[in-house]
Amino acid sequence: MGHDPPNFAPGPALTRLSCADQAKQSGTNAVAKSSTPSATRRDPKTVGSDIEIARSYTPRPMDEIGAKLGIPKDHVLTYGRGKAKVDLDYISSLSGKKDGKLILVTGISPTPAGEGKTTTTVGLGDALASLGKKAAICLREPSLGPCFGVKGGAAGGGYSQVIPMEDINLHFTGDFHAITSAHNLLAAMLDNHIYWGNDLGIDQRRVTWRRVMDMNDRALRSIVGSLGGVANGFPREDGFDITVASEVMAIFCLAESLSNLRERLGNIIVAETRDRKAVTAAQLKANGAMATLLKDAIMPNMVQTLEGTPAFVHGGPFANIAHGCNSVTATRAALKLADFVVTEAGFGSDLGAEKFFDIKCRKAGITPNAVALVATVRALKMHGGLAKDQLKGENLDALKKGLVNLGRHIENLQKFGVPLGVGVNRFTTDTDAEIKMVIDFCAERGVKAFECTHWADGSLGISPFAEHIAALADQPSTFKPLYSLDSPLWSKIETICKEIYRAGDVTAASAVKQRLKQFEEQGFGNLPICIAKTQMSFSTDPTKIGAPENHEVNVREVRLAAGAGFIVAICGEIMTMPGLPKVPSANTIDVNAEGLIEGLF
Repeated sequence: MGHDPPNFAPGPALTRLSCADQAKQSGTNAVAKSSTPSATRRDPKTVGSDIEIARSYTPRPMDEIGAKLGIPKDHVLTYGRGKAKVDLDYISSLSGKKDGKLILVTGISPTPAGEGKTTTTVGLGDALASLGKKAAICLREPSLGPCFGVKGGAAGGGYSQVIPMEDINLHFTGDFHAITSAHNLLAAMLDNHIYWGNDLGIDQRRVTWRRVMDMNDRALRSIVGSLGGVANGFPREDGFDITVASEVMAIFCLAESLSNLRERLGNIIVAETRDRKAVTAAQLKANGAMATLLKDAIMPNMVQTLEGTPAFVHGGPFANIAHGCNSVTATRAALKLADFVVTEAGFGSDLGAEKFFDIKCRKAGITPNAVALVATVRALKMHGGLAKDQLKGENLDALKKGLVNLGRHIENLQKFGVPLGVGVNRFTTDTDAEIKMVIDFCAERGVKAFECTHWADGSLGISPFAEHIAALADQPSTFKPLYSLDSPLWSKIETICKEIYRAGDVTAASAVKQRLKQFEEQGFGNLPICIAKTQMSFSTDPTKIGAPENHEVNVREVRLAAGAGFIVAICGEIMTMPGLPKVPSANTIDVNAEGLIEGLF
């Protein structure tokens, strides 16, 4: 995403064209590349903005998209134009079918230059479909917070995106609103219980359930609630997290069914009594009402790519403060319906991929078959010390320095035993010499890398990489998690920090380690770990680019997510409620006189 194209005037709405037909219409020339087979590429000057490209396509009816995966029309529940949910009863009926191959798309450490992980996920899915394979894509839903904060849209980009992109980036089918409401219903019932006598003996000093909203608002991180007198309850400190950091979001994405969702919601620990006994949502009799609010939301959302490939876009926990994967419900459904499923995990592989392997795959009982690691020359040059405004010219020295970041991600991913390929997402400013340097660097490490031009060319621009990834996925899987669940909680934290982040020392206050021991005594010692830290660096310092090692990781807080089934370790200065930047994306997002949204890429 974000290839800085020139201005482009959108043409009339088009019906779906094959990628080859699109290439013919754009008048491109075949360009032979030394690193990949010949491919037809668009002249970048003919490529418009993401939103202009999306509007030039007319989506196919959703029952046609569902039919590509064999979903009967009656089980495709349309939500307006170009959106649908898939009936849970139908998904349950697929349980006896054999799973397809699961491909994870992850990335190097993100930079302001952009990496295009979602764009590559979409491009890979389209390319697999164009190669005659029954393919599906699984993505997370974008949060309103980053859409209006620093990121803009998050539905892929160029000719590798999912549509309707405005709907997906904004309210979509209302899933996030339902999750926000379910979370805050529990908060309201908790305070209400205390107000009406506190039969459970909750110690108000040990209430841990905060409120959430799906927007970046730093002013709500720490507040005092229930002010105004006896009628408003008992004043206490409180605060807000962003919805994507909510345990309800994590449960939503890990639940296997509606009944499992209800059970998990009941296991949420909201507070403790004076004698340190846990108080759960089930004890407050809140989980039934919470599940009721989520009964439609838990049905996976289905949309389509520009090339008509089915895409499930469902759930959206952040990877820097949560586990960063789309819903198990959507992934399992896709695996039963398609031969190849392409999914993504948030941010770099040190966060998203590690949590995908150690949390999602373990809990869902699924086995990944291949990994596609996305890198860009621009981002690698930033890891080599260049500023964003210095990226347009060729700079092999900076690229060589920055390649250590890619090398670290390759080494880390190889520890999980899943076959790996690298896709170099080409930007218009990249030179052939720079692309060749990245490909040669990977080859020296026994990994094949491919130049990919899917942003401009759709599936044609990534087909060689897709063929390679499909071949890797057909190999026997030797997947293994990073750590044993039987290890002590602190040992698991140390393993992640030292093996993946390359920390020299992992520290925590005695109160934090004591809290971990309490979790173990309460029977939660066999849970996996979800690290919350900055996504910009392997360390907890976002300014340490490249591949830092022997740094210190300080765990300042640990939280038990008993419903989701993991322990959150909060490291460094990471916030579970982000703030807006000095110039937020919201400044340039608008709706014009024709009712069309502007500013979402």
